[in-house]
Parts: sequence; C-alpha cells; structure tokens
Amino acid sequence: MPTLLRAKRLSTAIAGAIFMTFAHGGQFVVGQVGPMSGLEASQGRAYAAGMQLLFDTVNKAGGANGNTFVLASRDDGGRPEDTVNVTRRLIAEERPLVLAGYFGNRNIASLVDSGILEKEKIALVGYRAADLRISTPYLYSIRAGLHDELGKITEHLATIGVTRLGLFYEDGPDAGGVVAASDEAAAKAHVAIVAKASYPPGTARVGPAVELLAKAAPQAIVMVSNGAPAAAFIEQYRAGGGSAQLFASSSAEIEQLSKRLGKEQMQGVAIAQVTPSPYRISSRLAKELNDAVDRAGHPDASVSFAMMEGFIAAKVIVEAVRRQNAKVSREGMPAALDGIGNYDAGGYVVGFRHGMHVGSSFVELSIVSSAGRIRQ
Repeated sequence: MPTLLRAKRLSTAIAGAIFMTFAHGGQFVVGQVGPMSGLEASQGRAYAAGMQLLFDTVNKAGGANGNTFVLASRDDGGRPEDTVNVTRRLIAEERPLVLAGYFGNRNIASLVDSGILEKEKIALVGYRAADLRISTPYLYSIRAGLHDELGKITEHLATIGVTRLGLFYEDGPDAGGVVAASDEAAAKAHVAIVAKASYPPGTARVGPAVELLAKAAPQAIVMVSNGAPAAAFIEQYRAGGGSAQLFASSSAEIEQLSKRLGKEQMQGVAIAQVTPSPYRISSRLAKELNDAVDRAGHPDASVSFAMMEGFIAAKVIVEAVRRQNAKVSREGMPAALDGIGNYDAGGYVVGFRHGMHVGSSFVELSIVSSAGRIRQ
C-alpha cells in the first residue's frame, strides 16, 4: 500500500507539473506602463485597448505557435519617475516577455537611462514619444520618427507657399534634438523658423509660448507636443486672435483635441498621422481593427489612432513570437525583432534590422474640416 500510495502521489505531482508548465509556459505576459490617469490617460487606455483587441483575436485562434498572450497594464500617471519604479515592480511581479505601449519623452529617456532594459534583457516594442533615437538597444519603434513627421509637414507647407514658421515644443530632455530636427527639416524644405517657444515638461502651461508666437506672427506654427498642451495652445492662441495655420505632430492625438476644442477652434488644424486611419476601412489593417472592436462589443476605449497604434504593436510582438518557433524567450525577442525586415501588418509595413529600430516611415496629414470632420 505505501508503494502504491507513493506512486499515486508521484503521478499526481507529475500531472500537476505538466499542467503548470503548459498553463504558465504557454502564456506570455506583455507588460505596459503608461498614463492610465492624468493628462494623457485617454491615449494610454486606447493604446492598451488596441493591444488587447489583437491579443484576444490571436488567442481565440489558438495563439502563436500555441502560445497565448496576456496584457498586464500599470499606471504611471505620466510621471517619468513612476515609469521607472512601476516598470521594476511589473517585471518582478509579472515577469513579462516584452514591454509595450509606453508614453512620453521624459518617460522613455528615464527608462533608457535607468538601465532596466539592458539589465533585464527585455525589449520595449511600441512607444509614443517625439523620440529621435535610431538604434538604442532594446527599444523598437513601430511608427515613423519625428524626422519623418517634420519633413512631411514642412514639405507640405513649402508646397502651398508658406515659408515663415513658428515652433512650439516641450522643454524636455529631447528639446535640443527637436529644435535641431525642426531646423533641418525647414532648411531642406527651403522655409524658415522665425520663432521658437517652449512649455515646461509634463504641464499644459502654455501662456508665455502663446504670447511669444503671437507677436512673431508666423504664417504657420508647428506643434511638437502631447494632446493636452497642444489643446491648451490652440485654445489660447485662437482666443487671442492668432490666425496662423496650425500643424501638430502625431503625439497630439486628434481625438483628444476634438474632445476639448470646439469646431471653430479645430477648423483647419492639421495633424501628422503615423498609422493608417482607423476610421476609413480602406486597408486590411483598418478592417481587422474594426472587426475586432465589433466582436468585443464594448472595448475599454473608443476607436482612435492610439488604438490603431496599439493594435499594430501587438501584431509585431505576435510576429516576433511566431518567428522564434518553439523556443520563445525574453532574450530571443531582440534577435527575432531584428529579423523582421519587411512585415506587412495589413497595408502597413514594419521593418527592423540590427542598428535600425525605427520600423516605419509612414506619415500622412489629417486636416479638420469646417464641419469638424477628419479628412486626409
């Protein structure tokens, strides 16, 4: 009897171990630390919702090589110091395979400077920031870089005869790079930046910048900022009688601006978009996103460009897992990502290689009409 009892217990333990190995080893955690509260909360939640929609779709279809995905999102309130601390806790508690969906220039800079990514050998795939890095290890952007956005805006303005520009930007760690990139784009397009004005990082205190640019009277103002300060700038600038054309980088989400500003204030505002429109079902990617939203019934956020970006980031992560076959690991993700040379996500191409981690150059301009509608 003792021998039979020991055998039974051993059999039960082995069965339990097999179950635990399958349940844990076949389920990969994707970690996100972003603004689920604060000035940019709508973007952080929309990005998370986009990733969750894609993971749900993949999981219901059997996963990637039999592996399913779980999204673990944490809130940093947009504060850089919390981004680092919360990421440390997330990695210790959830042991994610990869990170995704981070926000903010200072937040990304603080994360990179902390050394967490290198220490943990964990890749960050997909982040929203006016970031100018090209080959930072473990950092992978699935969107066009700021150079591409500024180039698109200045080329368009030169084409329509606008040659005197103003620049509105955040006075953060990348401020010097933003100014240099803007000057470079302006020179290439043969236009001039006649005035530059910044605002304190992590705030929407834009009064002095509004006053400076109003006095300079440029024909157009390029805004390199997040949604909340961009909305505050447009509101105050228009209220003071400012008449320059307003062009914003993609970090100023058009949905967030529309919630705060009226149609008259938004009329004619143009925003650089770095993903296909989620509102026009003119690509397989947009159809996939909207089909996923319909299946979800009531997702955690409304359809938006940030949701589309999260959807794409999740697609890239799943593709990197697929390319590792059966031996998926945190350490193997960078090599798998570097091998994604020309991945078609549904009419939107993402490609990386060693030393080049900006995965797209896609940029188009969205302009708000007098009826408050978005047109490309």
